[in-house]
Amino acid sequence: MDKAVTFAVAGSGKTRSIVDRIDPSRRSLVITYTTNTEDDLRRRIAKRLDGHPATVTVNTYFSFLNRFCYKPFLHSEMCSRGISFAIPTKESSRMPLTSRLRYMHGDRIYHCRMAKLLTVKGYMEELRARVDRYYDDVFVDEVQDFGGHDFNFLLALAKTKATFRLVGDFYQHTFATSHDGNVNRSLHDNYEAYRKRFEMAGFHVDISSLSESHRCASQVCEYITKTLGIQIASAASTNVSVEVLESQADVDRVYANPGIVKLFLEQHWLYGCNSHNWGACKGLDHYEDVCVVLNPTSWALFSRGHLSQAKPIIRNKLYVAFSRARGNLFIAPEKLFRKHRGAS
Repeated sequence: MDKAVTFAVAGSGKTRSIVDRIDPSRRSLVITYTTNTEDDLRRRIAKRLDGHPATVTVNTYFSFLNRFCYKPFLHSEMCSRGISFAIPTKESSRMPLTSRLRYMHGDRIYHCRMAKLLTVKGYMEELRARVDRYYDDVFVDEVQDFGGHDFNFLLALAKTKATFRLVGDFYQHTFATSHDGNVNRSLHDNYEAYRKRFEMAGFHVDISSLSESHRCASQVCEYITKTLGIQIASAASTNVSVEVLESQADVDRVYANPGIVKLFLEQHWLYGCNSHNWGACKGLDHYEDVCVVLNPTSWALFSRGHLSQAKPIIRNKLYVAFSRARGNLFIAPEKLFRKHRGAS
């Protein structure tokens, strides 16, 4: 069994590393989390291979889980009519693992329990055989976003004859495929423990091949390392600046420049400018100059030099935001943008 996981840094070419490995003479399955990344993978594959070969399948994780894994084995038995992305009710969580009521939200199956149901029903061996029947190579992008039962399911599924190549950035974990109670709740609390989970599952762990960012200049990488405590090196040769904006005039200047994208913690659309939210811009690779707007709590930590002590989910989202910059990086407090809130 040829299994490997590569831990990468932002802008190091995670998606490209998958696309470059695809051999059109072999049957390949590519799994990712978001539809945005799915579309990007399809475009890159088509560009590299001059079209989309019939031997290559690209799916989001839940599309794969539903169509390839769940429906062939359990759809008729469960009589489900789609997937529910709701949080399971307390009543369903009290039901036995073997009870249909534990997995259903009305006539829909809970997304966060589909993988567990397949395991409880004893279909893992048949699923691994099904993977081997249809695919030679399996690639998984953004593996850091697998959580809950889905993480366990992925490691169990990988015990096939097919090669498995997983790629992700531990510190870009900004949301999980699913949560279910305390299942893998502490999975992303510690990098070394996370890495150990893959090693114990028989994966070779690669921490060197994608360790340098081709997107961010050295000034931005050094700033991320110093400010957030996340190690990232640069392979880019560009020379940029990192500037903290503390005056209204400077913020107004940046706000008025449509070429500078403004990244907010949330509700970016309220500011009527070229903008996005910190975590939601993950996977986007086309920004040049970026202004990261810090909410009051983050600005207070930043002002004391303690931004690395922010809650892990906040620190990770900031890492995503900072690392979008191909060009200059600006940091500013949200309070100086308030005059523009509600602009159109």
